[in-house]
Amino acid sequence: MMWRASLLLLLLLLRHGAQGKPSPDAGPHGQGRVHQAASLSDAPHDDSHGNFQYDHEAFLGREVAKEFDQLTPEESQARLGRIVDRMDRAGDGDGWVSLAELRAWIAHTQQRHIRDSVSAAWDTYDTDRDGRVGWEELRNATYGHYAPGEEFHDVEDAETYKKMLARDERRFRVADQDGDSMATREELTAFLHPEEFPHMRDIVIAETLEDLDRNKDGYVQVEEYIADLYSAEPGEEEPAWVQTERQQFRDFRDLNKDGHLDGSEVGHWVLPPAQDQPLVEANHLLHESDTDKDGRLSKAEILGNWNMFVGSQATNYGEDLTRHHDEL
Repeated sequence: MMWRASLLLLLLLLRHGAQGKPSPDAGPHGQGRVHQAASLSDAPHDDSHGNFQYDHEAFLGREVAKEFDQLTPEESQARLGRIVDRMDRAGDGDGWVSLAELRAWIAHTQQRHIRDSVSAAWDTYDTDRDGRVGWEELRNATYGHYAPGEEFHDVEDAETYKKMLARDERRFRVADQDGDSMATREELTAFLHPEEFPHMRDIVIAETLEDLDRNKDGYVQVEEYIADLYSAEPGEEEPAWVQTERQQFRDFRDLNKDGHLDGSEVGHWVLPPAQDQPLVEANHLLHESDTDKDGRLSKAEILGNWNMFVGSQATNYGEDLTRHHDEL
Protein backbone atom coordinates (compact mmCIF):
# COMPACT_ATOMS: atom_id res chain seq x y z
CA MET A 1 0.00 0.00 0.00
CA MET A 2 2.20 2.82 -1.28
CA TRP A 3 -0.14 5.59 -0.11
CA ARG A 4 0.27 4.42 3.47
CA ALA A 5 4.04 4.28 3.16
CA SER A 6 4.08 7.80 1.69
CA LEU A 7 1.87 9.17 4.44
CA LEU A 8 4.01 7.50 7.09
CA LEU A 9 7.15 8.98 5.58
CA LEU A 10 5.58 12.45 5.53
CA LEU A 11 4.62 12.21 9.20
CA LEU A 12 8.09 11.05 10.16
CA LEU A 13 9.77 13.83 8.20
CA LEU A 14 7.55 16.39 9.93
CA ARG A 15 8.41 14.86 13.32
CA HIS A 16 12.09 14.12 12.92
CA GLY A 17 13.09 16.56 10.19
CA ALA A 18 14.73 15.68 6.91
CA GLN A 19 18.39 14.73 7.26
CA GLY A 20 19.58 15.59 3.76
CA LYS A 21 23.23 16.43 3.28
CA PRO A 22 23.92 20.15 2.93
CA SER A 23 25.59 21.62 -0.11
CA PRO A 24 29.17 22.93 -0.04
CA ASP A 25 27.73 26.40 0.55
CA ALA A 26 25.91 25.32 3.71
CA GLY A 27 28.65 26.49 6.06
CA PRO A 28 30.27 24.76 9.04
CA HIS A 29 29.60 21.13 9.81
CA GLY A 30 26.79 20.17 12.09
CA GLN A 31 24.57 23.26 11.93
CA GLY A 32 21.66 20.83 11.83
CA ARG A 33 23.07 18.76 14.71
CA VAL A 34 24.64 21.34 16.99
CA HIS A 35 22.14 22.82 19.42
CA GLN A 36 23.24 26.36 20.18
CA ALA A 37 21.21 28.49 22.56
CA ALA A 38 19.47 31.22 20.57
CA SER A 39 20.19 34.83 21.42
CA LEU A 40 17.58 36.50 23.60
CA SER A 41 17.35 39.27 21.00
CA ASP A 42 19.02 40.38 17.79
CA ALA A 43 18.81 44.03 18.88
CA PRO A 44 21.97 45.70 20.20
CA HIS A 45 22.24 45.75 23.99
CA ASP A 46 22.66 49.51 24.14
CA ASP A 47 21.04 50.85 27.30
CA SER A 48 23.37 53.84 27.44
CA HIS A 49 21.56 55.42 24.48
CA GLY A 50 18.12 54.75 25.91
CA ASN A 51 17.48 51.83 23.54
CA PHE A 52 15.97 49.05 25.62
CA GLN A 53 14.74 46.88 22.73
CA TYR A 54 17.11 44.07 23.70
CA ASP A 55 15.77 44.07 27.26
CA HIS A 56 12.16 44.17 26.06
CA GLU A 57 12.62 41.17 23.77
CA ALA A 58 14.60 39.27 26.40
CA PHE A 59 11.98 39.88 29.09
CA LEU A 60 8.85 39.41 26.97
CA GLY A 61 9.89 37.39 23.93
CA ARG A 62 10.07 38.99 20.51
CA GLU A 63 6.43 38.69 19.47
CA VAL A 64 4.98 39.90 22.77
CA ALA A 65 7.47 42.78 22.82
CA LYS A 66 5.95 43.93 19.53
CA GLU A 67 2.49 43.84 21.12
CA PHE A 68 3.66 46.06 23.98
CA ASP A 69 5.05 48.57 21.47
CA GLN A 70 1.45 49.22 20.37
CA LEU A 71 0.13 49.91 23.88
CA THR A 72 -0.19 53.23 25.63
CA PRO A 73 2.26 53.74 28.51
CA GLU A 74 -0.61 53.24 30.96
CA GLU A 75 -1.68 49.95 29.37
CA SER A 76 1.91 48.76 29.18
CA GLN A 77 2.56 49.45 32.86
CA ALA A 78 -0.69 47.76 33.88
CA ARG A 79 0.24 44.60 31.97
CA LEU A 80 3.75 44.69 33.43
CA GLY A 81 2.21 44.84 36.90
CA ARG A 82 0.28 41.65 36.19
CA ILE A 83 3.46 39.98 34.94
CA VAL A 84 5.22 40.92 38.19
CA ASP A 85 2.43 39.21 40.13
CA ARG A 86 2.78 36.10 37.96
CA MET A 87 6.55 35.96 38.48
CA ASP A 88 6.12 36.09 42.24
CA ARG A 89 3.28 33.54 42.30
CA ALA A 90 5.37 31.15 40.19
CA GLY A 91 8.12 31.41 42.80
CA ASP A 92 7.75 31.65 46.56
CA GLY A 93 4.91 34.17 46.59
CA ASP A 94 6.61 36.39 49.18
CA GLY A 95 5.73 39.67 47.48
CA TRP A 96 9.19 40.19 45.99
CA VAL A 97 10.80 39.17 42.70
CA SER A 98 14.06 37.37 43.34
CA LEU A 99 16.91 36.85 40.87
CA ALA A 100 15.83 33.20 40.48
CA GLU A 101 12.22 34.18 39.76
CA LEU A 102 13.31 36.78 37.22
CA ARG A 103 15.62 34.30 35.51
CA ALA A 104 12.85 31.66 35.42
CA TRP A 105 10.47 34.14 33.79
CA ILE A 106 12.96 35.12 31.08
CA ALA A 107 13.72 31.45 30.34
CA HIS A 108 9.96 30.78 30.19
CA THR A 109 9.32 33.55 27.66
CA GLN A 110 12.24 32.45 25.49
CA GLN A 111 10.77 28.94 25.22
CA ARG A 112 7.34 30.14 24.13
CA HIS A 113 7.89 28.96 20.54
CA ILE A 114 8.67 25.48 21.83
CA ARG A 115 5.53 25.36 23.94
CA ASP A 116 3.52 26.63 20.98
CA SER A 117 4.84 23.82 18.77
CA VAL A 118 3.92 21.23 21.41
CA SER A 119 0.45 22.74 21.78
CA ALA A 120 -0.03 22.52 18.02
CA ALA A 121 0.86 18.82 18.10
CA TRP A 122 -1.01 17.97 21.29
CA ASP A 123 -4.40 17.13 19.79
CA THR A 124 -2.74 14.89 17.21
CA TYR A 125 -1.21 12.76 19.96
CA ASP A 126 -3.79 13.02 22.77
CA THR A 127 -6.37 11.03 20.87
CA ASP A 128 -8.51 10.11 23.88
CA ARG A 129 -8.54 13.74 25.12
CA ASP A 130 -7.60 12.83 28.70
CA GLY A 131 -4.95 15.54 28.99
CA ARG A 132 -2.01 13.15 28.71
CA VAL A 133 -0.28 11.37 25.84
CA GLY A 134 0.35 7.68 26.31
CA TRP A 135 3.07 5.83 24.45
CA GLU A 136 0.43 3.83 22.58
CA GLU A 137 -1.28 7.04 21.45
CA LEU A 138 1.96 8.59 20.23
CA ARG A 139 3.05 5.41 18.48
CA ASN A 140 -0.27 4.96 16.69
CA ALA A 141 -0.54 8.62 15.72
CA THR A 142 2.99 8.57 14.26
CA TYR A 143 3.29 5.10 12.78
CA GLY A 144 -0.30 3.88 12.39
CA HIS A 145 -2.22 1.06 14.04
CA TYR A 146 -0.72 -2.41 13.71
CA ALA A 147 -1.61 -5.70 15.31
CA PRO A 148 1.19 -7.22 17.43
CA GLY A 149 3.72 -8.95 15.21
CA GLU A 150 2.51 -7.19 12.06
CA GLU A 151 4.31 -3.88 12.45
CA PHE A 152 5.14 -2.30 9.09
CA HIS A 153 4.23 -5.37 7.08
CA ASP A 154 2.78 -3.08 4.39
CA VAL A 155 5.80 -0.82 3.83
CA GLU A 156 8.91 -1.58 1.81
CA ASP A 157 11.64 -0.73 4.32
CA ALA A 158 10.05 -2.34 7.37
CA GLU A 159 13.32 -2.84 9.26
CA THR A 160 14.17 0.86 9.09
CA TYR A 161 10.78 1.79 10.48
CA LYS A 162 11.10 -0.80 13.24
CA LYS A 163 14.40 0.76 14.28
CA MET A 164 12.85 4.22 14.27
CA LEU A 165 9.96 2.98 16.39
CA ALA A 166 12.33 1.41 18.91
CA ARG A 167 14.37 4.59 19.04
CA ASP A 168 11.26 6.70 19.64
CA GLU A 169 10.10 4.39 22.39
CA ARG A 170 13.48 4.61 24.11
CA ARG A 171 13.34 8.41 23.94
CA PHE A 172 9.78 8.41 25.26
CA ARG A 173 10.79 6.27 28.26
CA VAL A 174 13.54 8.76 29.16
CA ALA A 175 11.20 11.74 28.76
CA ASP A 176 8.56 9.97 30.91
CA GLN A 177 10.27 10.77 34.18
CA ASP A 178 7.64 9.24 36.47
CA GLY A 179 7.58 6.02 34.43
CA ASP A 180 3.80 5.78 34.05
CA SER A 181 3.90 5.53 30.23
CA MET A 182 1.80 8.70 30.07
CA ALA A 183 3.40 12.00 29.02
CA THR A 184 2.38 15.29 30.54
CA ARG A 185 2.89 18.42 28.41
CA GLU A 186 6.29 18.90 30.01
CA GLU A 187 7.27 15.29 29.29
CA LEU A 188 6.02 15.47 25.70
CA THR A 189 8.02 18.67 25.28
CA ALA A 190 11.11 16.78 26.47
CA PHE A 191 10.35 14.03 23.95
CA LEU A 192 9.89 16.42 21.02
CA HIS A 193 12.68 18.85 22.02
CA PRO A 194 15.20 16.76 23.99
CA GLU A 195 18.02 19.25 23.44
CA GLU A 196 16.23 21.68 25.79
CA PHE A 197 16.27 19.34 28.82
CA PRO A 198 19.34 18.32 30.83
CA HIS A 199 17.93 14.88 31.65
CA MET A 200 17.63 14.17 27.90
CA ARG A 201 21.28 14.94 27.17
CA ASP A 202 22.37 11.30 27.09
CA ILE A 203 19.63 10.34 24.64
CA VAL A 204 20.60 13.16 22.27
CA ILE A 205 24.20 11.93 22.39
CA ALA A 206 23.17 8.30 21.87
CA GLU A 207 21.01 9.16 18.86
CA THR A 208 23.78 11.23 17.30
CA LEU A 209 26.27 8.39 17.76
CA GLU A 210 23.84 5.93 16.18
CA ASP A 211 23.35 8.23 13.19
CA LEU A 212 27.04 8.71 12.50
CA ASP A 213 28.70 5.50 13.73
CA ARG A 214 28.48 3.47 10.55
CA ASN A 215 30.91 0.73 11.57
CA LYS A 216 29.20 0.35 14.96
CA ASP A 217 32.38 0.51 17.04
CA GLY A 218 30.86 3.03 19.45
CA TYR A 219 32.86 5.99 18.15
CA VAL A 220 32.67 8.59 15.39
CA GLN A 221 35.66 8.32 13.10
CA VAL A 222 36.73 11.27 10.99
CA GLU A 223 35.42 9.63 7.80
CA GLU A 224 32.05 9.06 9.48
CA TYR A 225 32.02 12.67 10.59
CA ILE A 226 32.71 13.84 7.03
CA ALA A 227 30.23 11.37 5.49
CA ASP A 228 27.44 12.95 7.49
CA LEU A 229 28.17 16.19 5.67
CA TYR A 230 29.55 15.38 2.27
CA SER A 231 29.16 12.60 -0.26
CA ALA A 232 31.75 12.69 -3.03
CA GLU A 233 30.96 11.82 -6.60
CA PRO A 234 33.32 9.36 -8.35
CA GLY A 235 36.49 11.17 -9.42
CA GLU A 236 35.52 14.37 -7.65
CA GLU A 237 38.28 16.27 -5.87
CA GLU A 238 37.53 16.94 -2.23
CA PRO A 239 36.58 20.62 -1.80
CA ALA A 240 38.65 22.86 0.44
CA TRP A 241 35.79 23.32 2.90
CA VAL A 242 35.74 19.54 3.52
CA GLN A 243 39.47 19.57 4.22
CA THR A 244 38.79 22.41 6.66
CA GLU A 245 36.21 20.22 8.38
CA ARG A 246 38.78 17.44 8.76
CA GLN A 247 41.05 19.94 10.48
CA GLN A 248 38.14 21.09 12.68
CA PHE A 249 37.64 17.46 13.69
CA ARG A 250 41.28 17.07 14.67
CA ASP A 251 41.66 20.44 16.38
CA PHE A 252 38.33 21.02 18.11
CA ARG A 253 36.13 17.90 18.11
CA ASP A 254 38.62 15.19 19.09
CA LEU A 255 39.43 16.65 22.49
CA ASN A 256 41.67 13.84 23.73
CA LYS A 257 43.40 13.43 20.35
CA ASP A 258 42.80 9.68 20.06
CA GLY A 259 41.55 9.89 16.47
CA HIS A 260 37.81 9.53 17.08
CA LEU A 261 34.92 10.95 19.08
CA ASP A 262 33.50 9.15 22.09
CA GLY A 263 30.17 9.95 23.71
CA SER A 264 31.59 12.74 25.86
CA GLU A 265 33.17 14.44 22.86
CA VAL A 266 29.99 14.06 20.81
CA GLY A 267 28.10 15.71 23.68
CA HIS A 268 30.57 18.58 23.80
CA TRP A 269 30.08 19.03 20.05
CA VAL A 270 26.29 18.80 19.65
CA LEU A 271 25.35 20.25 23.07
CA PRO A 272 28.18 22.70 23.71
CA PRO A 273 28.47 24.48 27.05
CA ALA A 274 26.63 27.76 26.84
CA GLN A 275 26.38 30.92 28.87
CA ASP A 276 23.18 31.13 30.92
CA GLN A 277 21.73 34.05 28.97
CA PRO A 278 18.50 34.35 31.01
CA LEU A 279 20.61 34.60 34.18
CA VAL A 280 22.86 37.28 32.67
CA GLU A 281 19.84 39.35 31.64
CA ALA A 282 18.10 38.80 34.99
CA ASN A 283 21.21 40.07 36.78
CA HIS A 284 21.28 43.10 34.51
CA LEU A 285 17.61 43.99 35.07
CA LEU A 286 17.95 43.49 38.83
CA HIS A 287 21.09 45.62 39.03
CA GLU A 288 19.46 48.46 37.06
CA SER A 289 16.18 48.40 39.01
CA ASP A 290 17.12 47.48 42.59
CA THR A 291 17.10 51.00 44.03
CA ASP A 292 17.51 49.94 47.66
CA LYS A 293 20.21 47.37 46.78
CA ASP A 294 18.67 44.53 48.81
CA GLY A 295 19.18 41.94 46.05
CA ARG A 296 15.50 41.62 45.14
CA LEU A 297 12.87 43.67 43.36
CA SER A 298 9.61 45.03 44.67
CA LYS A 299 6.72 45.67 42.32
CA ALA A 300 7.27 49.38 42.84
CA GLU A 301 10.93 49.12 41.82
CA ILE A 302 10.06 47.29 38.61
CA LEU A 303 7.28 49.72 37.72
CA GLY A 304 9.60 52.60 38.58
CA ASN A 305 11.92 51.38 35.81
CA TRP A 306 9.14 50.00 33.63
CA ASN A 307 10.47 51.25 30.28
CA MET A 308 13.55 49.00 30.63
CA PHE A 309 11.33 45.92 31.03
CA VAL A 310 8.64 46.67 28.44
CA GLY A 311 7.93 49.07 25.61
CA SER A 312 4.95 51.19 24.65
CA GLN A 313 3.90 53.59 21.93
CA ALA A 314 5.88 56.32 23.69
CA THR A 315 9.11 54.36 24.19
CA ASN A 316 8.89 52.88 20.69
CA TYR A 317 8.71 56.41 19.27
CA GLY A 318 11.62 57.49 21.47
CA GLU A 319 13.76 54.56 20.32
CA ASP A 320 12.98 55.41 16.68
CA LEU A 321 14.17 58.97 17.33
CA THR A 322 17.34 57.67 18.99
CA ARG A 323 18.13 55.38 16.06
CA HIS A 324 17.46 58.24 13.63
CA HIS A 325 19.77 60.54 15.60
CA ASP A 326 22.54 57.92 15.66
CA GLU A 327 22.23 57.43 11.89
CA LEU A 328 22.63 61.17 11.37
